[in-house]
Amino acid sequence: MNTGPSVHIALVTRAISGDSFAKDILINDWYKRVYNYALRFLGDHDLAMEVSQLTFITVHGKIENLKDPEKFRSWLYTILANQCRNQKRRQKGAALSDLSDGKASNMVDLPCKNADPEQQMIQQEATDQLEQAILRLPEMQREVLIMKEFEGLKFREIAESLGISENTAKSRLYYAFKHLKETLSGYSYHSK
Repeated sequence: MNTGPSVHIALVTRAISGDSFAKDILINDWYKRVYNYALRFLGDHDLAMEVSQLTFITVHGKIENLKDPEKFRSWLYTILANQCRNQKRRQKGAALSDLSDGKASNMVDLPCKNADPEQQMIQQEATDQLEQAILRLPEMQREVLIMKEFEGLKFREIAESLGISENTAKSRLYYAFKHLKETLSGYSYHSK
C-alpha cells in the first residue's frame, strides 16, 4: 500500500497510539526502502535483511515514543542508519574487497534502453563499478549519498536522521560525488 502524506500521518498517529495493525501497515509500506538502503550501505543481502529486521523490531517497540508523526521518516532513517553502523562495527574485521564477491548485485538500477547484449554487458559493468565505488566511500559520505540520491530525503531530513547540520550533509554529499568521480574516472566504457 502506498500512502499519501495525510494518510501516512494518520497511520503513524495510529501506530504511535499502539495500533498494531497500523504498525504492520507502516512496516509493509517501508520495508523495501529500508532493505534497499541497507543493501546499498552494506553491500550484502543477508546483512541487509538482518538490519531491516532489527530496524523494524526497534520501530515496532519504540514508535510510541515518537512525539511528532510528521518526523516519522527522519526518525526511521535515524534508526536505520544506526543499525547499519552497528552492523559495520560488528563486521569491521571483514576487508572491503570481500564485498566484491557478487553479493551486492542489483543495488543500483541503471536503465538499459537497448536490448543489444553487448550494450547490456557494458551497462552491467557500469552498474557493478558504481556499486563498488559506493561501497568504497567513507561511511559518513555513503549514508548521505544513499539518503539523498536513492531515498530522496531532503537535506533537513538527512540532517535530522544523522544528527548533523544541513551544511554538513551538503558537504558530505559533495565529497561523496567527488570521490565517486575520482574512482569512476579510471574506468572506460566502450560501445560501438
